[in-house]
Amino acid sequence: MGIFELFVLAVGLSMDAFAVSVCKGLSLGKINIKHMLTAGAWFGGFQALMPLAGYLLGTRFAGFVDMYDHWIAFALLAIIGLNMIREAIWGGDEDVDASMGIKTMFLMAVATSIDALAVGVTFAFLDVAIVPAILFIGCVTFVLSAVGVKVGSAFGYRYKNKAEICGGAILVLLGVKILLEGLGVF
Repeated sequence: MGIFELFVLAVGLSMDAFAVSVCKGLSLGKINIKHMLTAGAWFGGFQALMPLAGYLLGTRFAGFVDMYDHWIAFALLAIIGLNMIREAIWGGDEDVDASMGIKTMFLMAVATSIDALAVGVTFAFLDVAIVPAILFIGCVTFVLSAVGVKVGSAFGYRYKNKAEICGGAILVLLGVKILLEGLGVF
């Protein structure tokens, strides 16, 4: 997986965290740099840890599914991406409170990074240098989450659903690319 594909994947994965950060910024109203850094650290940290956990799980059974790895990667990314799109279109608005406490942020960080766990499993089947990949994903999510708090404070809910739809589409398209490469089309 090249740097461009990794960047696209990182942006796609971070769209849930960005959308929640936008909502968090809206609920906070007046924000400061501490709010932005807190959201970035929680969401970026979990977006880095979850693919690592998925990768470690995936390496346990990667040898058994080498012939089908591209199908598995495609299926996981397509399911995650389509679910993000479905939630953005039909899921309704979530209630996000203004709390930046440990319990609230932990639950939000876990909830927004579950898809990254599944992506980590696909990393076990692909030629991915895991440490640079998870650091890159974490950094991209950190930046986008911090920016999301600012955007939410300034613009509100206007961009939340669009961000989730874009992130879902990116993951589906990346899954199609992996599938086509595995089938020898590219």
